[in-house]
Amino acid sequence: MNTVKIHDKVFSKTIPNEEICNEIKKLADRINHDYAGKRPLLLGVLNGCFMFVSELMKNLDIECEISFIKLSSYQGTATTGVVREVLGLSESIAGRDVIILEDIVDTGLTMQRLLETLGTRNPASMEIASLFLKPARLKVPVDVKYSVFTIPDRFIVGFGLDYDGLGRNLPDVYDVVE
Repeated sequence: MNTVKIHDKVFSKTIPNEEICNEIKKLADRINHDYAGKRPLLLGVLNGCFMFVSELMKNLDIECEISFIKLSSYQGTATTGVVREVLGLSESIAGRDVIILEDIVDTGLTMQRLLETLGTRNPASMEIASLFLKPARLKVPVDVKYSVFTIPDRFIVGFGLDYDGLGRNLPDVYDVVE
């Protein structure tokens, strides 16, 4: 499918699944190198990260653990600017190397809030790995060490990202057609 209609919008395919998976494999290689001999905790931010996490985990050779947290700041195609913690982290991260796995870093507000919250739990280190990064939309400075794709300010769906709950299951990434 080169175009899909979700709710009231039409989206056009821009990044095929094969390219996404190849780029995630390259990221996994970097993490395997950087965390050799360590056992990081991968912390996925739901809901959008699930396909990213799945593909990344298939390509990691290091010992690692996985957990999830659910945060939300989106409504429709725009961020609300208010981050709500929906589901918290139950295990201790004190003294642990934590890699936060996010589908997309847009304004940076979600990551800023998460880093502040997790920082009070005394991790040994915290890094961010994001499938997509939109530098033009950042409202706060956020250091994303591992970014798979840097994209312009456009609304995308697929590979875990949604438009009002739909489109997460698409294996490719689609841009909204204005």
